Amino acid sequence: MIVSRYEQRTIYETAVALMPDHKELLWEDWMLEVDSLLEDRDLIGIVQTALEKRCPKSATLGRIGTPAEVVLRMLILKHRRDWSFEDLVREVRANVVYRDFTRIGGQKVPDRSTLIKIANYLGPDVIRAIHNRVRDLGVNRKVSAGKKMRVDTTVVETNIHYPTDSSLLGDGVRVLTRTMKRIQRLVGQTGTNLRDRTRSVKYKLIEIARTSKAKAQENQGKLKHAYEKLMTTTGRVIRQARTFTKEVRQGIKRAATPIAQLVVDSLATYLEEICGLTKRVVEQTKARIVRGDTHYKDKVLSIFQPFTEAIRKGKAAKPTEFGKMVKIQEAEDQLIVDYEVFQKRPADAELLIPSIEKHKEVY
Repeated sequence: MIVSRYEQRTIYETAVALMPDHKELLWEDWMLEVDSLLEDRDLIGIVQTALEKRCPKSATLGRIGTPAEVVLRMLILKHRRDWSFEDLVREVRANVVYRDFTRIGGQKVPDRSTLIKIANYLGPDVIRAIHNRVRDLGVNRKVSAGKKMRVDTTVVETNIHYPTDSSLLGDGVRVLTRTMKRIQRLVGQTGTNLRDRTRSVKYKLIEIARTSKAKAQENQGKLKHAYEKLMTTTGRVIRQARTFTKEVRQGIKRAATPIAQLVVDSLATYLEEICGLTKRVVEQTKARIVRGDTHYKDKVLSIFQPFTEAIRKGKAAKPTEFGKMVKIQEAEDQLIVDYEVFQKRPADAELLIPSIEKHKEVY
């Protein structure tokens, strides 16, 4: 059951409350300001409404879950301190001030996996609703009069390794083989047998890495030949993965139980997705290595984060960043009026007029 906050105080909280100025003595200045803001019932209501939709009767039945107020305050503390979820749980458990700020008090601190599931469930729509409410509170409290506007773009980098053609091909082979192994464990030795080519691919990756370090002209031919062998092996793995998917769809590869079959079907769907991405990597590698086309459109920069873009912002220390572009629009006193994550990087000139319109709408 989802509740807005813990209603019953523990002995620990009652003892702390006997100190009328304990917040001024123990809390940091930003905590005092944020605490008054987080008393807003509409803010808590946004999170509570979202959590109640996780299951049909979450609002009325079941044991009491993590309250909406605690979820909101813990996520804010994580963002403010730039902690991981593991760091957040460890610090809150051991710190009296953090327990007080997050309104956990003497209750059990939710574990890392619980917080990750909740944060993922809330999603971007709930986060935007929270942001819009905070922005409206700032406007209503005269924090900002809207006389100034600042618009900037930045890149939020995705958690990927530096993308090279060889490493992307290796990632594709590794993921496809790993997924086919999982399917074979669930269905047994039926249909096409798996041939593991990861060892062969690993040796080809080592060969490419060694050859690419040498700048001599004769090594360029060796490098091209090594890439061709790697692309050939990758193509064989893709064909085998498509055969696996086809046999799952035709019922040749079937699990012993209905639940296991659901897992097999989902793995087959995932196999199709990775096959498509790996095939695109093969095509872009062929364009760059064989045809010399270094400006191939819609490059795949990660098998695991396929939406990643290569964005050049002109920074001397990091000319190219890999992630998504984000627009941040501010008024005076750094009140964020609006933000947007772009699917495709726009020209900066296209952002001005929509930003002015948004500023006028808010103020």
